[in-house]
Amino acid sequence: MQRRILLAAGAALAAGCSTTPDPAKAEARREDIDRQVDSAMAELLANTPGAREFVDAAQGVLVFPQVFTAGFLVGGSHGFGALRKGGTTAGYFSLAGGSVGLLAGAQTRTLFIFFLTPAALGRLQQSEWTLGGNASAVVLDAGAIARLDRRNAPEIVALVRNQQGFMANLSLDGTRIRPLAI
Repeated sequence: MQRRILLAAGAALAAGCSTTPDPAKAEARREDIDRQVDSAMAELLANTPGAREFVDAAQGVLVFPQVFTAGFLVGGSHGFGALRKGGTTAGYFSLAGGSVGLLAGAQTRTLFIFFLTPAALGRLQQSEWTLGGNASAVVLDAGAIARLDRRNAPEIVALVRNQQGFMANLSLDGTRIRPLAI
């Protein structure tokens, strides 16, 4: 009997502590992320030769308009973004990463992750994943995107733009990407 009471009390406590998002706040957050992603995509397309063709050829583009990274020996990164398929938002995601080692500084950057095959995009949409863990990406600079032969390209290509600040380490390994429930 006492066990049933404890189980019922635990269930009630868990239900009371669940995080059901306020619909108005969730909508405002989605609109904010979409606005930032729209701006990042417009900047990419206007200032990166070959970007339009690359975006059009991708099965989806995951855009993190502001990834914040800071650390001294121990550091972390965090950001929010949206998956775009055919110019439409298909989901919202968070990015988080940590590292230990020879690193120092702080920076913000924009991160674009291009999914060039249906299989690569499907893995993202099925669950959270970790770059360098269950997914790997080739990181390109803006000039290389126009020269990339998409017929022989890897499944996932990442592009970093608009770096501001200084960070004596740039690695995507260990970066976890999870769907946002908003």
